[in-house]
Amino acid sequence: MNNKSIFLRSCFFIFTLVLFSSLNACGIYSLSGADTGNAESFQVDQFQNNADLFEPGIDRTFTLQLQDLIQNQTSLSLTNSGGDLVYEGEIVQYYVSPMTSTSQNTAAQNRLTIAVNVRFYNNLEPEKDFEKRFSFYHDYPANEQLVGARLDTALEDIFSRITQEIFNESLTDW
Repeated sequence: MNNKSIFLRSCFFIFTLVLFSSLNACGIYSLSGADTGNAESFQVDQFQNNADLFEPGIDRTFTLQLQDLIQNQTSLSLTNSGGDLVYEGEIVQYYVSPMTSTSQNTAAQNRLTIAVNVRFYNNLEPEKDFEKRFSFYHDYPANEQLVGARLDTALEDIFSRITQEIFNESLTDW
C-alpha cells in the first residue's frame, strides 16, 4: 500500500468513528426508530390476566416478551420501580371463535384473539402518556387442539405483534 491509500483509509475510519460517536451521543438515535428522549430506564409491571377465558401463564409470558422487546430495541435499563417510562395493564380478552365452515356446517378454521389494555406513563414527558387497547389474532385448523406447540406458536405470533404495536405507539412517531 502506498501512503496515499493509508491516509485515505485512515481519514475514512476517523470520519466513520466521529459520525457514529456523534449519533450515539445524541441519545435518541436508534435503528428501530425509537425516541427515548432523555429517558434512561423503563419498567414493565406484571400484566394481570383479567380475560373471561383464562389461560394460565400468559400474563407472565406477555410481560416478559414486552420487557425483552424494549431491551432489545433501545438502550434503556430495565428497573422494578421508579422507571422513567412505565408500562402497565391487563389482558382483557382471550377467546376462540370459528372463522370458516365446511359444507357439513362444522368449523374448518378457528381464531384465537387476545386483547391487552395498556397504560403507558412517560414520567419525563407526561404529554406522551396514553391508555389504549391492542389486539391481534392467530388462525389455526379447527381439527387441532390449542395446546402445546400449537398454543406456543399462537401466543408467540399474537404477542410479537401486540408488543411491537405497543413499542411503536410509545416510542416512535411513525
